[in-house]
Amino acid sequence: MNASTKKLKDSELLVRYMAGDEDAFAELISRYKNPLYAFLKRFLNRQELVEDVFQETFLQLYMSKESFDTSRPLRPWLFTIAANKAKDALRKMQRDSSMELGVVADAGDVSIDDVVNLLASYKTTPDDEVSQNETAQSVRQIIADMPEKLRGILILAYFEQFSYKQMAEILSIPIGTVKSRLHTAVVYFTKKYKAANRSND
Repeated sequence: MNASTKKLKDSELLVRYMAGDEDAFAELISRYKNPLYAFLKRFLNRQELVEDVFQETFLQLYMSKESFDTSRPLRPWLFTIAANKAKDALRKMQRDSSMELGVVADAGDVSIDDVVNLLASYKTTPDDEVSQNETAQSVRQIIADMPEKLRGILILAYFEQFSYKQMAEILSIPIGTVKSRLHTAVVYFTKKYKAANRSND
C-alpha cells in the first residue's frame, strides 16, 4: 500500500480497484475494518459469527467490483452487505427475535437526551476499561440482549450515526418504519436501563 492511496476518496479508490489496483482495495479494507468489525460485534454479540461475517463482507466487496456504482457512497453500501450477512448468520443460528415491534408500550418518562448520553458514553469507553465502568457494562448488556431488529436500528443510529435514509437503504425498510422502530428501540432500552438501575439500588 502506498501513501498516495490514503489521500484518495472512496470513489477514487473504487475506480482504481475496478482498474485492477489491489493497493486501492487494501486501503478500503484498512479504512473500514475497525468500524465494520465494531458494528458486527455489537450486532451479532457472538464472536464466532463476527469473524465469519466480517470476512464474508469484504469478500463480497472484493468480488463485486464489476457492479460498483461509484456515484453512490461506499459506507452505507458496505454496511448493507454486513447487516444482511449478519442477519443471515443469525437466522442460521435460529436466533431470530419473535418480538412484535408494536407491543412495547410508550414510556411517559423517557428522556431521549438521557438515552443518547448513555449510548455516547458507552461508545467512547475504551474496551479495556469497559469492565470497570458499571454504566458502560450495563449498556452493553442491555444492547446485547435486545431483539435483533431493535439492536440493529439502535447501533446504526447511535453508534454508526447513519441518517434515516441510509438506515432505510441498509435495512431495506421504509423511512417511516425506521423512525417507528428506532423509537421502539429507545423506549425498550430506557425501560431495561431503568429496571437495571432499580435492581442495583
